[in-house]
Amino acid sequence: MANVGFLPASILGRASFILFFIWLARPQNIVVFQPSFLITNGPKLSSFLLGNTSGVSLNLRRVSASNTTGTIGSSSCVAEATRWALKTEQMGKSAVQVHLTLSQSLRLCGENETNADCCLKPLCVLETFQVSACVGSTPLASLLIQATINARLFPANASSDNKTVFPNQVYQPLGICPCDLTSRTCDARCCCDQDCSNEELKLFASHCLLGPYGGQVSPAPDYQCSMQSAENSPDWFPFLCVTSPLENNPYLGLFYQGDTIAPRPGPSFRMPLLSAPVPPRIYIQGSPVVTSDDKYFTIPQMVLGRCINGAPVAFLQNFKVECVTLIRSCPTGPPIKTQQKDLITEVLNGQGGIIMVNLTDEADKSLFLSRGQVDITSETLVCENVTLALDYKFYWKGNGITSISLTRTVGTIVLNGSLALTTRYSAVFLNGESVAEPNSGNPGYQVRRPVIAGILDNNTELMQRTLMNIWKPVGDGLCSSASVKPVVFGENSTSGCLLPIRQRNITQCDLLRETVADLQAGLTTATYVAQRGNPDLTSMTDWVNISFVTRNVNTSTGAAAGVCGDIPSHQHIRVWSLTTSLVDGIPQREIQALEVSYSMSTWALDCGGGDVSLYENLEESQLFPITSSVTFVDIPINTGPPKTRFQINFTEYDCNRNDVCWPELAFPFTRYYTGEPYSQSLAKGMILVFMFLAAAILGTPWRQIRQAWHNA
Repeated sequence: MANVGFLPASILGRASFILFFIWLARPQNIVVFQPSFLITNGPKLSSFLLGNTSGVSLNLRRVSASNTTGTIGSSSCVAEATRWALKTEQMGKSAVQVHLTLSQSLRLCGENETNADCCLKPLCVLETFQVSACVGSTPLASLLIQATINARLFPANASSDNKTVFPNQVYQPLGICPCDLTSRTCDARCCCDQDCSNEELKLFASHCLLGPYGGQVSPAPDYQCSMQSAENSPDWFPFLCVTSPLENNPYLGLFYQGDTIAPRPGPSFRMPLLSAPVPPRIYIQGSPVVTSDDKYFTIPQMVLGRCINGAPVAFLQNFKVECVTLIRSCPTGPPIKTQQKDLITEVLNGQGGIIMVNLTDEADKSLFLSRGQVDITSETLVCENVTLALDYKFYWKGNGITSISLTRTVGTIVLNGSLALTTRYSAVFLNGESVAEPNSGNPGYQVRRPVIAGILDNNTELMQRTLMNIWKPVGDGLCSSASVKPVVFGENSTSGCLLPIRQRNITQCDLLRETVADLQAGLTTATYVAQRGNPDLTSMTDWVNISFVTRNVNTSTGAAAGVCGDIPSHQHIRVWSLTTSLVDGIPQREIQALEVSYSMSTWALDCGGGDVSLYENLEESQLFPITSSVTFVDIPINTGPPKTRFQINFTEYDCNRNDVCWPELAFPFTRYYTGEPYSQSLAKGMILVFMFLAAAILGTPWRQIRQAWHNA
């Protein structure tokens, strides 16, 4: 079969290839061949016709390049008789797979054979032909194919028996033709192969394999007694000749390795067929969830940075994604516009039964809308019952699913031009009522992993895990539409949102302070923080109390002046961490303390310099910022002993504070010198001292001292 280069090697790549061009061709209402040009060296090939294929017919004809311009003429809907058979296979509503098969045999013709069903030359097929997609007599697309196919060597007596009986290799070589490796088939360049016909030998007559492997066994040596004659016999003959049978030659066992190899089927270039999903007997981690009609249970997911609507759900693999879709009109189909019958499906539970998805609807839109490009001249559209979120909960036990609950969040959106709609999709697998939560390190915290907080349950005396959050504004930046993001270890961050305030709000300062304080307190509901990344929920030694700085509220600034003071508009989280150890070269950090404090600010409406009490528009609002931040502080490690009062005050011999360092006068002889081993530096120092003493004793000063002593 042909080894066509455009086909992908895997089923996934091929399916993605087809889906991409279906998406490319459908909105333009055209048909196109993909690929539109092929080069083949085999008798079979295929291509895809994508687009609106209804009423399209395919015509095949041979073409040739112009002698003057070198180009091929335009497509034609007139079919011609060729030696290629054309078949089509419908792959979907907008895709047709086109198969082309050579109807001629690739067997090389014999000397006196003129049958049209064989190849007269080794280069059997060399032609260019064109497949045209037409509607009536109008061509819409064309596929150009260049075929270059050589003749093939087929065995004279084909048989399904692939067993070959070889003689005992211990006593004789592997036949007279060692290069004959394939039974009842002509081996290329093996001129001693008895299966090769004269026509086949002509193909490689000048490239035969040489030596014993090619069947060219050297004649018997001169020392054989049977090879000498009386005329040409040497002086030592026949006293020193050797009598040995011809079968005992130097090539005995040259190609024998003492074992046999069972034949294996060769690689196939046949295109794999896409099969339907096989329902699993039991679910294991990572296996796809299957519906009762043997289809994958799909939820929109993020694949390669892009939201895919038909992504299968894998067993015991949680995910949570947000997809942003730019819409200019009210949606009519899934996943943004869903019907109840589409969501309530039957799913195989993995234990031989079927379960139904339980659907619950909620109405909320505050977390999903983003501001898009507004067209002032366009009409306003109100879209109701838009699906804003799909949250699945899979309850499992053992290797099966016990129940599935779905919470669908719907809402009403207003379109004035275009709108970037953010939708959320999530799936979580629960064993009972709890979900496995990942740790943030083992044992210490790792950078960019969430800081684990906790709330102590007084009834069970167990710690309930939670997260500490900061603001995450989306869309218009208002606090009503803002979301939150968890505090991650080692990453300083500042974020916030805008709170609209009216005049009636500024006249009630206590209520305004309480409202802002509740918004800020909702970010941090925990009272404990985990000291390490893998805390024990049953041991209080793994948890540290969160220190909350009490706010001092001053209510002296009242509503009479139109000003409200001491508004806790900024929440600051300060985390002190310490590196305690290294595990495989990775620092292990622990949280030593965590403090939550608030910064106060004064809010006042801007009335253009006038009196707030005279401000007539009571419903007009102004925006005030509410912010949150987190800062991580590394505690330095001081491994040395504390300094004494004498070391702190007496600095005469401190080498770090003085240019002259007396303690290092004999530095090479101290332990602080690391240029070489201490034993070598000590030995070299003793040699220097000995040489100094020898020079002093034998030198002139010592001789003068002895002479003076002698004279005295």
